[in-house]
Amino acid sequence: VQLVESGGGLVQPGGSLRLSCAASGFTFSSYVMSWYRQAPGKERELVAGITSGGGTTTYGASVKGRFTISRDNAKNTVYLQMNSLKPKDTTVYYCKAVGSISVVYWGQGTQVTVPS
Repeated sequence: VQLVESGGGLVQPGGSLRLSCAASGFTFSSYVMSWYRQAPGKERELVAGITSGGGTTTYGASVKGRFTISRDNAKNTVYLQMNSLKPKDTTVYYCKAVGSISVVYWGQGTQVTVPS
C-alpha cells in the first residue's frame, strides 16, 4: 500500500498550489479520502474530505471557500486545489485513506510554505 503526495512547495501569499495523492495497493474507489495538515507542536487537523464516489465533500473551517478537494478514481488519485494561500497555511499536508472496516492508510506528507 502506498499513498504518495506531491505538489507542495513555496508559494507567495495569495497564490495557489495543487496537491496530488497517488494511491496504490488497495481499492482506491472504495475508500474515503482526506487531506490533513499538522503544524509543529499541534494536532493533525482535517483540511478536506471526500467520499468514495466523490459525491460529498467536507472542509475545515479555516480553508472553506479557498480549498477544493476532488478525486479521479480512474487514476487512483485525490487532489487538493489550494487558492488564496496564507502564511498560516504553512505546514505539512498528509493524505489519508479510510476503508469500510476502518482500515487507515497515511501518506508521508508534502510541505507547503507560504512566507509572511
